Amino acid sequence: MSRFATFGNDLYTGRRSIDFVGRQRVWYAISAGIIVLALVGIFGRGLNFGLEFRGGSEFRVPGVTNAQGFEQTGRQALSAEANGADVVVTKLGTNTIRVQTEKLTASQTEAGKGKLAQAFGVPADSITSSFVGASWGSSVSDKARNALVVFLVLVSLVLAAYFRTWKMSAAALVALLHDLVITVGIYALAGFEITPASVIGFLTILGYSLYDTVVVFDKVRENTAEAVANGRMSYSQAANLAVNQTLVRSINTSVVALLPVAAILIVGFTVLGPGTLLDLSLALFVGIAAGTYSSIFIATPLLADLREREPAMKQLKKRAERHQANQGRGVQEAPVPVADGSTGEQVQDTPRHTVRSGRATGGATALSRPVHPYAQTGPRNQPKRPPKSKR
Repeated sequence: MSRFATFGNDLYTGRRSIDFVGRQRVWYAISAGIIVLALVGIFGRGLNFGLEFRGGSEFRVPGVTNAQGFEQTGRQALSAEANGADVVVTKLGTNTIRVQTEKLTASQTEAGKGKLAQAFGVPADSITSSFVGASWGSSVSDKARNALVVFLVLVSLVLAAYFRTWKMSAAALVALLHDLVITVGIYALAGFEITPASVIGFLTILGYSLYDTVVVFDKVRENTAEAVANGRMSYSQAANLAVNQTLVRSINTSVVALLPVAAILIVGFTVLGPGTLLDLSLALFVGIAAGTYSSIFIATPLLADLREREPAMKQLKKRAERHQANQGRGVQEAPVPVADGSTGEQVQDTPRHTVRSGRATGGATALSRPVHPYAQTGPRNQPKRPPKSKR
């Protein structure tokens, strides 16, 4: 068994434990710092919207053999026609140059094609030009906002009905908004262009973020039900155990999802250049990474904070503290082994006998074999044998 597998097994069985829930203030502080930086990028530097959102003219120059200094060359070629407006020049693939600027008239467009052909040394008829209106990008934005609102409402209702508590739904939504703000903030800070493909990527990461969170919450529900039944752990301790038990699964799932996205991202940056594939993969990579972080460090600690305020969870915490105090004074509980039907091995079931000073209330000493709760203990009275005459 590899070290990673051994580590994961130890986390699942409880031999090792990382205090995720107990250190929630540290995680909250880290997330707060990242969110502040993201908000500074969004409202301070602003978002770099693509041509589809702001509208304008676009030229594509194919067959460029010498692309050295292509940005400066493209700006100088369209400086007169752009009338001082911003000219964005990017490279697509290995030999295509894309030039974007504000809306040009028909005569300006033809003049711009001629100057670009002369600057890059290509035939004028090979250059294509197009115009994109800002209304198209506005329509995409409106549809995206509507889809986001409908998605959040439906997810809230489904999670509240499935987990039978609105607090799990609220914690999951907070983690979801956390991921969106961070992803958009990274776009703003890095100056990445936001295109319709980026918006699609933002909406796609919602599912990835919720997937990890729901997996952890399902394990939290299972552990807390057992904790309420036996009173051995508080809600926070049961939730922390659930995060440890699902940690390796979350990491493996995220790595498997990030590897192909990272491959597409690297190819897009180095070979393909700006385009739909690069925009989509960039949003997915940032969103999946942020979603993995939030499901472990934000969603579950926040859920524990919300549930620990309930009267029932406060009583559970007191029961757990009494039990753990008894364990610390040498008061132990002897577990009853039960055969696992799948493997035939003996596994430890819920303890049923309290042992004090080497004696068990169920009829077994601390060093003897545990006794089943329904087994008869003590001397067994044999029936008297009838006389020979009555046999």
